[in-house]
Amino acid sequence: GQFKMDVFDALFTRRSIRKFTTQFVSKDDENLILKAAMLAPSACNEQPWHFVCVRDAEMRERLSHVSPYTHMAAEAPLVIVVCGDLSLEKAKGMWVQDCSAAIENILLAARGKNLGSVWCGIHPEKEREAKTREVLGIPDSVIPLAVISIGHPAQHFSEASRFDKARIHQDKW
Repeated sequence: GQFKMDVFDALFTRRSIRKFTTQFVSKDDENLILKAAMLAPSACNEQPWHFVCVRDAEMRERLSHVSPYTHMAAEAPLVIVVCGDLSLEKAKGMWVQDCSAAIENILLAARGKNLGSVWCGIHPEKEREAKTREVLGIPDSVIPLAVISIGHPAQHFSEASRFDKARIHQDKW
């Protein structure tokens, strides 16, 4: 049978995975992850996202240098760069929230397939945006938000507890 994971198991054991095995990530898993990404909510249902899927080793190596934090892109068998297309905006400025919701769906879908992933922010750092845009040939009206490295984990998943009552306010601050 197919591997199935409870949504709460995925939520509670998801963590940033920065080390991957050399095992291939299937095209079916990539498509499932992207299907999950595109189910994210978006303002006015604008769905302002584009996804650049990078498997080519040379391109992944180049992406590993667009930010001080993207080094693992060189080793990850699949990198998804999540971008916001300003020409698709109906609700001005909401593309960051929309694409962030898509990113969280990517991370959870990857975990649900027992894959590791890590979210590395690109926007709003202009230099990182420019480097990513140059590597991938992204048009000026599209802003690279994040580089997501995905692969079979060479680190263990473990449940973390970050619940903090001090951050919860009832009815008012």
